[in-house]
Amino acid sequence: MINVGQYNELEVVKQLDFGIYLRDGDTEILMPTKWVPKDTKIGDTLNVFIFRDSDDRLIATTVEPYATANTFAFLEAKQVNQIGAFLDWGMDKDLLVPFREQSHRIEPGKSYVVFVFVDEETNRLTASTKLNRYIENNNIELQDGDIVDLLIYSETDLGFNAIINNLYSGLIYKNEIYEAIRVGDKIKGYVKHVREDNKIDLSLQKSGFELVDDIKWRLINLMKQNAGFLPLTDNSSPEEIKSKLQISKKAFKKAIGALYRERLVKITDKGVELIKKE
Repeated sequence: MINVGQYNELEVVKQLDFGIYLRDGDTEILMPTKWVPKDTKIGDTLNVFIFRDSDDRLIATTVEPYATANTFAFLEAKQVNQIGAFLDWGMDKDLLVPFREQSHRIEPGKSYVVFVFVDEETNRLTASTKLNRYIENNNIELQDGDIVDLLIYSETDLGFNAIINNLYSGLIYKNEIYEAIRVGDKIKGYVKHVREDNKIDLSLQKSGFELVDDIKWRLINLMKQNAGFLPLTDNSSPEEIKSKLQISKKAFKKAIGALYRERLVKITDKGVELIKKE
């Protein structure tokens, strides 16, 4: 069965002047010459992306779009007309966001997080900014501490909302962010807690001992790069520590305390000094 908007493994069955045909069961699909890999021959199997052209024909291509069906993506709007907005998704023909699928009016030149899907009425690939329709709110198959892929999709007073593993939605609280992030960023994160109401709290850092261990070695490497000294103390402000290290003052103090107990550093009134081993 052909999966429109997805990659399909198909066999080459015909070669013509204008392209090749690939087959899935009784269905033959054209790949125009401009996309046919060099030295392709009948009998070869190709991994191809399937979409519909303006004449509603199934077309195969080796071009990799920025998004496939049933995925979230951050795409730039190219134009808006009486039908809707059209997004650049790496293909010759732009991707339509009908007005009915716009949570707010899209403006050319701006980029938006969208969900890409095959429209049941037209059987064509379509995009939507009404993300809540396509986010899974039940059957959360995540555990606290899981490493996850995140796509930042909106900012609120509390923090940044992110799509998790192309399925769920979670929140990164602003007071726990120690690096610059923005809508559209794809980053790794951690599940901090899955709440009873299925809301998910996220973190960009490991928790507990794993976090302290990570920070310890970051601080050691930083001191080695700066003549064995780090000019930060208990009296340094949270803002200064965040600016220089992208961590909280609490995490800094825990890591320095651990290094001190392991006799790897000594603490002075001017900062932290790496103990040189004889």
